Amino acid sequence: MPSRRSISTIAVTLGALFPAAAIAAAVDAPLPGSGEGRADVVAGDVLERPAQRLHQAIQLQVREMRRQALERAARAEARRQAEFAGLGVSTSTLEAIAACESGGDPAAVSSDGTYRGKYQFDYGTWASVGGSGDPAAAPEGEQDYRAALLYSQSASSPWPNCGV
Repeated sequence: MPSRRSISTIAVTLGALFPAAAIAAAVDAPLPGSGEGRADVVAGDVLERPAQRLHQAIQLQVREMRRQALERAARAEARRQAEFAGLGVSTSTLEAIAACESGGDPAAVSSDGTYRGKYQFDYGTWASVGGSGDPAAAPEGEQDYRAALLYSQSASSPWPNCGV
């Protein structure tokens, strides 16, 4: 029968190579200097504290990532507001036009296919403000920018039913 000392040495070696084996061995290994076994320690207790710490660390990281994402979104919105203010239109005005024209859907297309995107541009108007290709396929930020340019040139007249 192996001595308690050799069992402890094996447990330490296993712990370095296989942490799960070390935890299992620790449940039955004697406490140093006590000569007593640890049968009263349940494996769940041994694993519970590290699992709780891991869960807390993950929750903290998720909260931090959400906070950073909200900060990035706020900075982007502030840049957008400043850019549109320089064109003489507020984001609330653009949002109202978009809500009326397309329900705010950047991929919206009118039933006959003539008007496209969040602001329901036709191809000619889209091109007149520097857009190329299909307005409904353009990124939402580009559609917002092109609508702000159009608004700075013509106010709300391009949107006779939805102009604010």
